[in-house]
Amino acid sequence: MKTINPQSALVYVMVVVAASDGSMDDRERAAMAECTRRLPVFRGFDPDRLAATVEDCSAILQEKEGFEAVLGLVREALSEPLCETAYWLALELALSDHKVALEEIRVIETIRRALGLDKLVAAALERGARARFQVS
Repeated sequence: MKTINPQSALVYVMVVVAASDGSMDDRERAAMAECTRRLPVFRGFDPDRLAATVEDCSAILQEKEGFEAVLGLVREALSEPLCETAYWLALELALSDHKVALEEIRVIETIRRALGLDKLVAAALERGARARFQVS
């Protein structure tokens, strides 16, 4: 099985969530680009590699058992603290278009379980993500 680096694994998580409803819209693509530009975890990540990394993940997702394969690659690439970062990025992408589809909720829950995140940690990350997108 191929391996990926932690930054690619984080992008893969964003792709899985963005693609969970069957398509990736411009708002989701913009959110991915913004995250890779501004977050410290992506320091040293070449922004020109984002499109290729998205394509690599998308190609794997098209294969039989592709979703499970992507989750395996992600799990293998991430340390425990980066698993929390990955979960937060999943939430960020789901909320980026201001509507969370049922498919996204299912994928996010699957990601949480695959990454072995405690439910209380996940709840705290979820609350923080919701607060970020709150409007009056």
